Amino acid sequence: MPATFLLGGDLEVSRIGFGAMRITGPGIWGEPGDLAAARELLRHVVERDVNLIDTADSYGPEVSENLIAEALRPYPENLVIATKGGFERPGPGRWEPSGRPDRLKRCCESSLLRLKLERIDLYQLHTVDPNVPIEDSVAALAELQEEGKIRHIGLSNVTVEEIERARQIVPVVSVQNHYNVTDRASEDVVRFCEDGGLAFLAYFPLATGELAESGTALAEIAGHHGATPAQVALAWLLRHAPVTLPIPGTSSIAHFDENIDAAELELEDDELEALDELAAAT
Repeated sequence: MPATFLLGGDLEVSRIGFGAMRITGPGIWGEPGDLAAARELLRHVVERDVNLIDTADSYGPEVSENLIAEALRPYPENLVIATKGGFERPGPGRWEPSGRPDRLKRCCESSLLRLKLERIDLYQLHTVDPNVPIEDSVAALAELQEEGKIRHIGLSNVTVEEIERARQIVPVVSVQNHYNVTDRASEDVVRFCEDGGLAFLAYFPLATGELAESGTALAEIAGHHGATPAQVALAWLLRHAPVTLPIPGTSSIAHFDENIDAAELELEDDELEALDELAAAT
């Protein structure tokens, strides 16, 4: 099981990344209750050799990107910061698609300023705006790429058909969709990415819920390995496809360390089969 993935053919990143959505306030709105702890967590992420941090202008909004710059500049040479644009945030817990080309360009420019970067390694269309053809949205990102402000372009919350349409306009190196051991609505997207060598960034990868209770396959396998159900869920993702990069988020150093240690967990074939069956049973 490879520990790293070559993103875009030139950026080697850790298979387990860090999702920086949870270093904000309730409802992914405003600043976290403990700013110092959030900065400490970000520095710890880098100290643990995790070099893929995923964020977005809508996290806070702006809070997550600002904290990353405050905590980590000057950035380590191998750190890959992936950010996204395409949502407006009218209030806590509210997300409204906004993928107009002119707005996406402004979003990217603002992210560059907040992150204090000259170029963003991976800039992702956060969602497809139902009122804007995806071709128009990614064409704006292609222009930014030509200007040297974006290194690689990714997509988020998309279908295979939308990926194919986007790739007619510009090369796409990654897809970020909701995906975990029990929710595999994006299985066809995972396989599409595997066939094409695209990275698949799995967000919300730890939706264990009831599966963590005693008597479930996830809990039983975790007990066998002296691990947690969350670690088993992440280990399954790493084994399920070589292009899968889970990006669990947390505001706790202890939980972050637990997540990263999942990379050391070796699951047996029969355990993988039992976990595969969870999707059909839920």
